[in-house]
Amino acid sequence: MRLRSGVFASSCLLVEALGVALFLRGFFPLPVRSLPRREARGDPPAEPAPPGPGMVSNWTKIPSPLFKKVVIVLIDALRDDFVFGSKGKQFMPYTTQVVEKGTSYSFIAEVKPPTVTMPRIKALMTGSIPGFIDVIVNLNSPALLDDNLIWQAKTAGKRIIFYGDDTWVKLFPKHFVEYDGTTSFFVSDFTEVDDNVTRHLDRVLKREDWDLLILHYLGLDHIGHVTGPNSPLVGPKLREMDNILKKIHISLLSKEEASLPNLLVVCGDHGMSETGSHGGSSEGEVHTPLLFISSAFEKRSGPLAQPELVQQTDLASTLAVGLGLPISRNSVGNLILPVVGGKTMREQLRFVHLNGFQLSKLLQENTPAYEKDPGYEHFKIAEKSHGNWIKLYLEGNNSEILLNLGKKVLKQYLEALKTLSSSLSKQVAQYDMYSMMVGTVIIMEVLLLLLLSIPKALSSRAEFEVPLSPPLFSLLFYLMCLMLCAVHIIVCTSAESLCYFCSMSWLTAVGVMMLISALMCGILSAIAKIFENSRLPLKNPVVSSSSWSEIDVLILAGTIGHVLSLGASSFIEEEHQTWYFLINTLCLALCQELCRSNFLLKECDPQHSTTVKQNFDSIGEASECKNIDIPAAGNSNLGKATSSAEFIKGSDKWISLASPWIILICCRLLRSLNQTGVQWAHRPDFGHWLTSSEHKSELSFLAAVSLIMIFFLVQRRCSLVSKIAMALGLLGVYSYRAAIGNVIFPWQHDSKDISKGITEARFVYVFVLGIVFTGTKDLLKSQVISADSSMKSTGLWEVYSGLVLLAALLFRPHNLPVLVFCLLIQTMMTRYIWRPLKFDAAQITIMHYWFGQAFFYFQGNSNGIATVDVSAGFVGLESYVEIPAIFLTAFATYAGPLLWAIHLLCYLSSEVSRNSAAVGHGCFCYALMRSIPVAIYIVLVTGLRYHLFIWSVFSPKLLYEGVHVFITAAICLFFTAMDQNRSHRVQD
Repeated sequence: MRLRSGVFASSCLLVEALGVALFLRGFFPLPVRSLPRREARGDPPAEPAPPGPGMVSNWTKIPSPLFKKVVIVLIDALRDDFVFGSKGKQFMPYTTQVVEKGTSYSFIAEVKPPTVTMPRIKALMTGSIPGFIDVIVNLNSPALLDDNLIWQAKTAGKRIIFYGDDTWVKLFPKHFVEYDGTTSFFVSDFTEVDDNVTRHLDRVLKREDWDLLILHYLGLDHIGHVTGPNSPLVGPKLREMDNILKKIHISLLSKEEASLPNLLVVCGDHGMSETGSHGGSSEGEVHTPLLFISSAFEKRSGPLAQPELVQQTDLASTLAVGLGLPISRNSVGNLILPVVGGKTMREQLRFVHLNGFQLSKLLQENTPAYEKDPGYEHFKIAEKSHGNWIKLYLEGNNSEILLNLGKKVLKQYLEALKTLSSSLSKQVAQYDMYSMMVGTVIIMEVLLLLLLSIPKALSSRAEFEVPLSPPLFSLLFYLMCLMLCAVHIIVCTSAESLCYFCSMSWLTAVGVMMLISALMCGILSAIAKIFENSRLPLKNPVVSSSSWSEIDVLILAGTIGHVLSLGASSFIEEEHQTWYFLINTLCLALCQELCRSNFLLKECDPQHSTTVKQNFDSIGEASECKNIDIPAAGNSNLGKATSSAEFIKGSDKWISLASPWIILICCRLLRSLNQTGVQWAHRPDFGHWLTSSEHKSELSFLAAVSLIMIFFLVQRRCSLVSKIAMALGLLGVYSYRAAIGNVIFPWQHDSKDISKGITEARFVYVFVLGIVFTGTKDLLKSQVISADSSMKSTGLWEVYSGLVLLAALLFRPHNLPVLVFCLLIQTMMTRYIWRPLKFDAAQITIMHYWFGQAFFYFQGNSNGIATVDVSAGFVGLESYVEIPAIFLTAFATYAGPLLWAIHLLCYLSSEVSRNSAAVGHGCFCYALMRSIPVAIYIVLVTGLRYHLFIWSVFSPKLLYEGVHVFITAAICLFFTAMDQNRSHRVQD
C-alpha cells in the first residue's frame, strides 16, 4: 500500500492522540475514596474505653450542634491580602474591625492546585483533595456522589438555601429547599451576577425556616479575569462585599437566642494571580482568607497577630462538628481547634477523637500496611491516653492533674491528626499504571515508526510503500495479539483498583491490542528493510556530496536540548526562556548564512553571484505567477534604466542582511510585553503598564495602530471582497473593545456606555465566517481545477486571514502587537530569508514550529493553567455555551502555533513548482516535531509521578502537551487535504 508522507504522518498522529488520551486517563485518576455515600452514615464511635473492669463511657452519640444557624459567604477569587492587607483596611473597614477587635477567628486557608472553582467547592464540602483532572470537568460539573457536608446536612433534616454560582446546583441537585443559580463562566458580567445573589438577602435574613445559608459571589473573580487584581474595579467590589457581610452579621446578632449562637463563615474558593487568573500554584492563587465570626467566641484584645495557616480541607470537618453532623468519610482535613476552644475539655477531646477515628478509618481503606503508618500509631497512643483521662473524669477527679492530662491528650491528638492528614494527602490519587503503560507503548511505537520512516518520507517523491499484508498476516502478529490479550486478562482479573482500560469492552480492548501488534510488526519490518538495503551493493557508487549545514546542526541540537530540559521542573516553569534562546540563536545562524551567500561565497565562486541575484529576481516573478505573500516586483516598466534595476536588487540584498537583526529586535520587544513563567512573572511589564486605568489613551492608540498594521500586512493577497470584510472586521474589533471599556474612541470622554459588546463581537464573527467561507470556496474550486495553483494559494491565504481576524478579536488589546509582529516576521522571513536562501521544506517547517512555540509564550502563556485567558471563550456570547466557549478559549490560547502552522501551509503550497512534495514534507516534519517531545515527556512524567512538584508543575504541562497533540493532529489533517500533488508524481 503506497502512502504519501502527509497521509502517513496524519495517521500516525491520530494513533498517537489515542495513546495520549489513554495515558491522560490513567495519569489523572480518581482520588482516594471511602465507602459509597449511601453507606457513609453509621453509628459514630464511642469514647475510648477507660482501662479497668466495670467502667464504660456513656457518650456514644454525635455531639450536639454548636451553632443554630450558619451562613457561608464564599467570595470567588478572594485573595488573603484583599482582607488582611492594605486593600482590606481601605475597602473592607467593617470586616477589618471584626477581625481585629471583634469576636472572630482569622486564618489563611491554603488551597491545593488546581485552583479552579469546581474542585475547590468539592474540597470545601467533602474535605477531600479532588483529582487534578477536575480542572477539565470544571466546565461541566456532574453531580457529586461522594459523602459531603451538604448531603449530611440534608439527611439530618437541615434546611439549606443557596444563591450564587450554579456549579453548586449541578454538584448538589435536589439538596436545597430554595436556590437561584447564576452562570460562573460569563466573565464580562461584574455586577448582575452579584446583584442576583444580594437581592434575596433581605427577605431570607428575616425568615426562620432555614439552618444553612450559602452565598457564592462571582463578581470579584470576573473582574480579575478581565482586568486583573490591581484594577480600579476591585476596590468598589470589595466595599460592596464588606457591606453585605455587615448586613448579614448584624442580622445574625439581632436574632440570636440564649441557647445557641449563630456562625458567619467568610472564605474564598481560590485566590488570584498577578494577572488576574487562577488555576496554578502561585502564592496569590493558593492563599485565601478564612474567617469564623460568632458571638460564641471571645472578643479579641491586643494587637492582631499574623493569621495562622490552615488547609482549605479543614473547613469541612470544622463545619460538620459545628452543625452536629458526622465528618465526611473522604475528608482528609483536621478540626480547626480554636473554633471549639470555648467548650469543655471532654467535648474538645470528643471532637478530635471523632476526627482522628474518621481519618484512621480512611487510611485503613486505602493503605494495606496502615498499622505501620506513623499517624495511625500516634492516634492509637492518643486514644489510649484519652481512655486514661476518661477514667479519671468518671471517677470525679477535678484536680489540676486532670486538666494537664487533658491538654497532653489534646496535643497528642492534634499531632496524630496532622500526620494522618499528611499521609492521606500524599496518596491523594492512585495512578492507573496499566492504562498509562498501554498509552505509552502506543506513543513510543508511533515515534519509532516516524523516525524509521524519515528517509522515505523526506525523499523527492514523499511517498513510500507500507507493507501491510506481510505483518498483518504473519505468525508474529497473531502471537503478539494472543500474548497481549493474555496479559490483559491477567492484569484485569488481578487488579485490586479500578482500571479504565479494563473497564472497556472486550471488542475495544482487542482492537487496541491488534493496533499495538500491527505497529510493532511495522517497526520490525522497517528495521529489517533498512538492514537489507544496507547489505546490497550500490549499482553506481559515488561519493555523497550532502553534508550537514550549521542550520541542520542547530535544529538537531535545539530539539535534543529542549527535550532534555523537560526533565527539570525549573526548565518547565521557564520553558519560554528555552524557546526565546533558540529563535535568537536561529536568527544569528540565518544572519551568518545570508552573509556567506552575499559576500564570502561570492568571492570564492563567481557563479554564486548570479545565483543569488536569480533568487531575488525569482521573488518578483513568483509573486506574479503564484500570488505569493509579497508585493509584485515585476518588470512592467521595461524602459527602466539599468542603474535603477541594480539599485532595487542592491536594496533587497541589504534589507535581507538586516532582516535577522530586525527580527531579533521584534522578539526583544515582545519579551518586554508579557512577563511569563514563575521566577519573573511578578515583575511589572509593558502589558501591565498599558492595562492600567491611567494609560487607557496610550492603549487605545496602540490598539488602533496595531489593527491598521494588521490590515496592511494581511490584505495584499486577499480578493477585493475579503479586503473590505477585513477592514470592517478590524473596525468591529476596536468597537468591541471600546464597548466593554478596554479602549476609548477619540470622542469618548467617559466610560458610562460600557456594555458586554455582544453586538459588536457578533458583527466581527460575521466577517470572520465570510472571509473563511470565501477562502474555502476557492479551495474547493482548486480541488476540481487542480492545475490552478493560484486559486488554491489565494484560498489558503484568505482562510489564514480569517483566522488572523478572529485572533485580533480574541486577543486582549495590549496583545495586538504580538499579532502585528507575528505577521511582520512571517513576511520578512518569506521574502528576504527563505526564498533567497532556498531552504528545503523540512528546515522551513522546523523554523515555523520554533517560532510558533515562541509566540505561544509571547502571548503571555505559560505552562501553568492560570495564564489561560478564560474571558476569550465568552466574546460575543450572552450565556455560557460549552462547545463555542471551549473552541474560542483553545484558539486564543494556541493562536501563535496555529497561525504559524497555517502560514507554513500557505508558503509550502506556493512552492509546489520548486518541489511538488513540499507540503507532504512539511506535514511529516510537523508531526515528528510534535511527537518527539510528547513521547519523551510522557516517559519522564511517569518516572517523576511521585515528585514534589508533580501536580503544580509537571501535570499542567502534561495537559498542555496533550491538547497540543490533538490540535497538531487536526492541522496535519488539513495539510493532507491540501496536499494535491498526485499529478506531479514521477512515473517509474
